[in-house]
Amino acid sequence: MSLFKRDHSESAQRPGWREYQRQLQKPAQRRYAPKRLGRSVIVSLVTVTIVLLTMYMSFSRDSGPRSESAAFSAGPLAPDVAQGMPSNEPLAAKSTDATIGKEKELNIAISKKDVQLLLNTLALNDLMAKNVALPIQDQQFQIETSIDPDLQNKLVQALDRKHSRFVGVVVMEAATGRILAVAGFDKTDPAANPCFQSSFPAASLFKIVTAAAAIEQCNYSGDTKVHFNGYKHTLYKNQLNDVNNAWTQTTSFEDSFAQSINPVFGKIGTLHLGKSVLEEYGNGFGFNEPLDFELPIMPSHLSIDDTPYRWAEIASGFNKETTLSPVHAAVIVSAIVNQGRMVTPTLVERIVDADGKEIYRSKATWQRRAMTTKTSAILADMMEATVQSGTGRAAFKNHMRDPVLSKLRIGGKTGSMNNRTNDVRFDWFAGYAQGKDGSGRVVVSAMVAHEDYIGVRAGAYARMAIVHYFKNHLAQHELNKDKKKS
Repeated sequence: MSLFKRDHSESAQRPGWREYQRQLQKPAQRRYAPKRLGRSVIVSLVTVTIVLLTMYMSFSRDSGPRSESAAFSAGPLAPDVAQGMPSNEPLAAKSTDATIGKEKELNIAISKKDVQLLLNTLALNDLMAKNVALPIQDQQFQIETSIDPDLQNKLVQALDRKHSRFVGVVVMEAATGRILAVAGFDKTDPAANPCFQSSFPAASLFKIVTAAAAIEQCNYSGDTKVHFNGYKHTLYKNQLNDVNNAWTQTTSFEDSFAQSINPVFGKIGTLHLGKSVLEEYGNGFGFNEPLDFELPIMPSHLSIDDTPYRWAEIASGFNKETTLSPVHAAVIVSAIVNQGRMVTPTLVERIVDADGKEIYRSKATWQRRAMTTKTSAILADMMEATVQSGTGRAAFKNHMRDPVLSKLRIGGKTGSMNNRTNDVRFDWFAGYAQGKDGSGRVVVSAMVAHEDYIGVRAGAYARMAIVHYFKNHLAQHELNKDKKKS
């Protein structure tokens, strides 16, 4: 059955990846489909390569270390996370860019910003491999990425190109930020990858931010009783009144998160949090600022005015102006797995020149603390409830009977939103999985823009990615245990 009228007038305006790079330093836009610009002219490309080569030769002569590109480490979590120590520091006291472990800085030639310029000379799809050759003039650079080729190919082959306008699936190691897969499809621009585009409505994924604020500012827990009137997924002004009558429904905060009940989160935003707190926590989760990443991604957008009903829309995700990229969605979820800290995503592990000299090596770092350890634990339980009995249960149906999924703890949050012309239905799943014995932790985000018909849903991509990753991981884990015994 047709759900939406197909209209390609919007898709004709869809921007490519390079257009997003050009707009990186501009203020975030409220609309999610800026006009596409043409390809960069050859003269500009030649100019960039000459500048990069000159910069590289200059940096190669500099023997001083660059702190921006210290050694990559897949080591333990930050001290308070690794040792399980409670960390309930207030939001205002968040630390930024704390490195994982104490690492010896290397004599590396270029920084992450230099890498962004270097990668600008490559087609985006050329980066979706483990090893990538980058010729610049008479120099041949070799890029080693964190991509898992088997997982990447599995997801790319599964993308529903018939019924989707956009698809973006990101798989990332929770503890290190190493991106294992970025499978993307853009019907309007084959050279683009929606995983790196921040123009998609965040929808109910923003409830993660609101829930964190409610837990810390209003002393909510999963058991806190909340009330609402009307339907679960509407948000009328009369649903925001603080009333308790014969038609009022009572549920728990955990269930309202799992069922994604808009009136509950709308009332929290309007009656308890307000503009300043929503802005504070939105910024704390990385909205309105670029990600620290080897590829430039426009900031996810959050804008809140002084209208109380607007606060309700923002808090419940019931608006089209709050936007998010699949990569950023994965980073947000990483804070739940990492006891409140968001990890910095990384795609490029190292770059070497023609002589085999390493000129760049990434490092695992923390971003700011988005929430306290206690808050992240409550949110983890709420996200697991979403998969077990909430809006994520359909995607993970019978997961306890699955030979792989039954060995995992899985949590997630769903979201859905029509576009302005109602010819596209955005569909989100962002979540995590880890072995019940603590082995392996990955975060997965999936965004699908369905057209005339609902095809493969975001949750199905997330399930597919989790099963494929852990099928290999658990097998290797058992093999390592057998080796230790022998």
